[in-house]
Amino acid sequence: MTMEKRYYSITANTLVAPQVYRLELAAPDAPPFRAGQFVEVAVPGKYLRRPISVSFSDKGRLILLYKVVGEGTRALASLPVGAELELLTSLGNGFDLDACRENALLIGGGIGVAPLHQLCRDLRASGRKVTALLGFNTASDILLRPELEELGATVHIATLDGSAGIAGLVTDALQQIQPVFDAFYVCGPMPMMRALYPLLPDGGEFSLEERMGCGTGLCFGCTVQTTDGPRRICHDGPVFPKNQLPW
Repeated sequence: MTMEKRYYSITANTLVAPQVYRLELAAPDAPPFRAGQFVEVAVPGKYLRRPISVSFSDKGRLILLYKVVGEGTRALASLPVGAELELLTSLGNGFDLDACRENALLIGGGIGVAPLHQLCRDLRASGRKVTALLGFNTASDILLRPELEELGATVHIATLDGSAGIAGLVTDALQQIQPVFDAFYVCGPMPMMRALYPLLPDGGEFSLEERMGCGTGLCFGCTVQTTDGPRRICHDGPVFPKNQLPW
């Protein structure tokens, strides 16, 4: 799919965790996205668009999870049902489902778990087994557990304060659980991904996060170093194979 400008109407904009909202959008003729892609949302009254990962999509339907961290996302959280938003769609490269033969491991942290919803749906629809390891600071921050379990995934939770699931980081949970997998997919804060990197074999992918300007590859503001040289997260990513990351 190539980048398109589309208009969506808000069907729900709901607080689902502290400072985290679930934004449900509808556009009758809009195609679904590939798991791991993102959109650029034009927030009324703000100059720069806000890049947000696609959490779930079907034909004509789109779900975004976003955290209120500044003026733009605060304005987005105030928008009512029925409001119209302009989006740049089909941005970035998604996850490679074909890399998984039978057993997939999904690892996410905080708001970074968002893309794992559709990824899990697509993997399960193609007959793969899914184990998900999700890390949060505390129990009230937990996202997507019921959605992934409803899809048939085995879900493990780690919380930093021990208020739910395994006490500690996702790295602690990974070493404790020792899940069986032939491919892995990771999305979350950079410190988490760097800590996981030496614990995981080749044959997996990381979805990187970086501040973006244009979101289309023109400004080079989200460039990162890879084993193949500088790459733009918005254009060449956000998903990269592990062997392309020089960590």
